[in-house]
Amino acid sequence: MDVSFLGGPQPQLGVGVVAPFDFALDRELWRWVPDDVSLHLTRTPFVPVEVSLDLARLVSEHETLHAAVQALCAVSPQVISYACTSGSFVAGVAGERAMCAAMAQAGEVPSLTTSGALIEALREIGARRIAVVTPYTKSVTDSLEDYLGEAGITVTGRAYLGLTRHIWKVPYRDVVDMARAAVVGSADALFISCTNLPTYDVIPQLEAELRMPVLSANQVTMWAALRAIGVQAVGPYQALLDPVARRGPAAMSGSDAEGPGEGLPRATPEAAFAASSVPPDGEGLDGLEPPPYPPEDTGGLPPV
Repeated sequence: MDVSFLGGPQPQLGVGVVAPFDFALDRELWRWVPDDVSLHLTRTPFVPVEVSLDLARLVSEHETLHAAVQALCAVSPQVISYACTSGSFVAGVAGERAMCAAMAQAGEVPSLTTSGALIEALREIGARRIAVVTPYTKSVTDSLEDYLGEAGITVTGRAYLGLTRHIWKVPYRDVVDMARAAVVGSADALFISCTNLPTYDVIPQLEAELRMPVLSANQVTMWAALRAIGVQAVGPYQALLDPVARRGPAAMSGSDAEGPGEGLPRATPEAAFAASSVPPDGEGLDGLEPPPYPPEDTGGLPPV
């Protein structure tokens, strides 16, 4: 069959993505991307360090970024995004801006980071007081709160898992439990940190339950990268992406009479779940033996 009349594939816009070496959610990033955009991913070199502030510093060194960006530029992306939350907040607001400048200089294309995209997204939805969920240890979670404070964002409550490895295998059930514990006081939105934490399917459920916008690291990264090239990210029933969702229950903030998550158990402003999630090897955290979660468990959420 002669298909020459088709004229070849349609032109594609390109988004370059620099991810840490242990990033395992390539497919999740693609779910926010329309059909006429391609993602071009590269990873930072492997280092034998567990998830920590030290690792965040190692995977965000300017020399590492320079090499990754130059590799991506071989396929001529229109924008380059650094898809790592901790790596882009560990040096504060000034450090995040320096990363963007270093990448832009290396590739001569617009560049952004997950943490910079987060601040941009919070401004987009008018959120200045947020609850935070992370899979990190306390020290890394503290660093995120410091970064947000520098940017003028107040953390009203937070929950974290205390993990140092295999974050991509955390089930949706744990993400939902942390979100419920973190939303205390009058938060305008919830942020789920870490690009290695799966969130795409859980965002609509949490927005409906908590009655506030829910942002995640991968979501804001793709939203900002696509917006930089004049393209809208796709994601049904997500307030950041869907104006209808933003006007509906998801837009209700903690200033409402009943408050967000009315009827849910109240928690302290910080909740640590260090023993609630299990590394895939089955080893406990801090000497505790957590219950096993089967890899196929999705927290009761149907696949999209």
